[in-house]
Amino acid sequence: MNEKDLEFTKRLRAIFKVEAEEHVRVISAGIAELDKKLPPEALEKVIESVFREAHTLKGAARVVNLKRIESICQPLESVFSALKHREIELSPRLCGLFHRAADTIALLIVSAVGDRPGEDSVSDRELIGLLVSASHGTTANDDPTRSVSAPEALPARPDAVPLPSTINSVRILVSKLDPLLVQAEEMLQIKMVVSQRIAELTEIKQTVISFKEEPVNSQENKEIFLNKLQNQVNVVIAAFKQDRRMFDRMVDEQLETMKQVLMLPVSTLLEVFPKFVRDLTLDQGKEAELIVHGAEIEIDKRILEELKDPLIHIIRNCIDHGIQKPDERAGQNKTAKATIMIAFTPKEGRQVEILITDDGSGIDAGQVRAAAVKSGVITEDRARELSSQDTLALIFQSGVSTSPIITEVSGRGLGLAIVREKIDRLGGTITLETSPGAGTTFRFLLPLSLSTFRGVVVKVYEQLFIFPAVSVKRVMRVKNDEIKTVENRETILADGQVLSAVSLGKVLQIPPRKKAGISGRSGASGYMPVIILASEGKDIAFIVEEVLEERQFLVKSLGRQLNSVRNIAGAAVLGNGRIVPVINIQDLMKSAVRAVETGSRIPEAEGSALENKKILVAEDSITSRTLVKNILEAAGYQVVTAVDGADAFAQVRQGEFDLVVSDVDMPRMNGFELTTGIRADKKLSELPVVLVTALESREDRERGINAGANAYIVKGSFDQSNLLEVIKKLI
Repeated sequence: MNEKDLEFTKRLRAIFKVEAEEHVRVISAGIAELDKKLPPEALEKVIESVFREAHTLKGAARVVNLKRIESICQPLESVFSALKHREIELSPRLCGLFHRAADTIALLIVSAVGDRPGEDSVSDRELIGLLVSASHGTTANDDPTRSVSAPEALPARPDAVPLPSTINSVRILVSKLDPLLVQAEEMLQIKMVVSQRIAELTEIKQTVISFKEEPVNSQENKEIFLNKLQNQVNVVIAAFKQDRRMFDRMVDEQLETMKQVLMLPVSTLLEVFPKFVRDLTLDQGKEAELIVHGAEIEIDKRILEELKDPLIHIIRNCIDHGIQKPDERAGQNKTAKATIMIAFTPKEGRQVEILITDDGSGIDAGQVRAAAVKSGVITEDRARELSSQDTLALIFQSGVSTSPIITEVSGRGLGLAIVREKIDRLGGTITLETSPGAGTTFRFLLPLSLSTFRGVVVKVYEQLFIFPAVSVKRVMRVKNDEIKTVENRETILADGQVLSAVSLGKVLQIPPRKKAGISGRSGASGYMPVIILASEGKDIAFIVEEVLEERQFLVKSLGRQLNSVRNIAGAAVLGNGRIVPVINIQDLMKSAVRAVETGSRIPEAEGSALENKKILVAEDSITSRTLVKNILEAAGYQVVTAVDGADAFAQVRQGEFDLVVSDVDMPRMNGFELTTGIRADKKLSELPVVLVTALESREDRERGINAGANAYIVKGSFDQSNLLEVIKKLI
């Protein structure tokens, strides 16, 4: 085979791999259904479905000359043909053989893109023999349910095969693509409109030029010119207003259509989970059935991608910690086979609720409390003060595990911490309910789609923030004298309910500016704007300076370096180009509770003393640069920015600065090099340098110290109070 033919074959097999993975997913899902006690009509449908998929996969494998896959599909198809025609009976032993065949085919598909498919193995021939025997109604002495003996150079255990994903490539209905084509064609109108507006503006420009070139500009001519110019400008403004309405409609329609294109049914994520549950329970000597409700609900593809790991972690926990072995369940008057249920339910506000429930042993709050104390997450005194619900919430802390031993499945105390982190990052919430001896339910509440969201813009101490509207329960104004102090805590009365009231500026630890005349209690009118936020069953009222607007926003990530900034979930860009932080509601509520409990107060800004201090911020990310700049300016400092280390070094050599805040990982000159350059310059050698970086290893810290940095703040644990405290000590 020449090089051209080899390249063609390789491309063809790559296409086959995508198709084959989909066939195997359907086959595996069907086989998992056969493990259940299905009514005759449903059983016939599943057998027919797997029969057709095996037949199609066999034909596709033949086209690309993958004999090993074809040779297994052939007898597998024969067995299902025999089942279809009721020539043989379905049995647990036969289902085990089917699972082994599906696992082997999945392993073979992993290597399908290679130039050489390889020779069949002893394991292949053994499996084929078992399938042939089964199709004739006879069985060999071999146990078909044992772990798969893998093809050469492939992993040997079935659970070593990575869970395949249907999300990397998707099939899109033509009905979803047709509107996109129409909308794309409408974009041609934008080109024509823009050209027309340019021509109109050019005409206005020519009118001005002609007037200036006239030798005599009498008062009458000036009046005529101004009237003509005003009319032309009015016409263009009116046209632009109409254009904007048209453009808004086009953008909204195309955005909504693209969202629909990226909305995939939950089934694309869950097809592989029945097999995952079966393999894991089989490995632990347990029995469990996975039941899924709401698999037809469509969710943003990007959310489904992020949901996969949290669901895997929780189901592993259900099987490893929750459900018991059959003999234990029998002693508790439970069926031998446990039930794990995943249910998806749409909610108001374009949200979806996900319940993961098991009927196992439940979670012992006492064990959680003891594990948290042992791991150092809380003290014994603090543990005794916690309610049962607060104690259970500790399982989401890294390092807390009730497992008596660390296994390959669980016991490290990381799984649920990862789950919490993922759900928070998606802008969702997670809660759990448990009943000892009866089971556990995890509840996710997530948006159906990402990217755009409705948000409420507020101002506090001259800085803007955006609250996701889905968490805003109410916006209201209260009089100063309506804020009452109860047990040393400020409260307001809203809808007959007494709520804790806190200043948003104080919770975010933003020092107010004296010159701005803002103390957190506003207004000449004696009223203050209040936003009531609701999260995880708690309502808190936040006092702000001003509520500006509510509208649709496009949220941007802060990037890897700042993805753990306390109270901030991302950033959005306003129409004027200003970057505004988006509040992380879960973080903010926790910070507010701490502020209420401790009665913490932020000192007033030092006024002119800070205003005379000038800081240079060096950061190559515009989002991170703007965020740090806003934090420092809100604290009263003068701030100048640099786009990288080389820009920063040039500026410090030319200007006068009191301190430098720098990222480390930057183009042209990194933060270490910038610090070294500053220390080597006689005029700059005493200039304080603070490195704010994602590099957290001991070696990186030592390199920062050796370069001469005065402080080294890791972005993973970064919050504005740390930065402001460090800067205050240095200048």
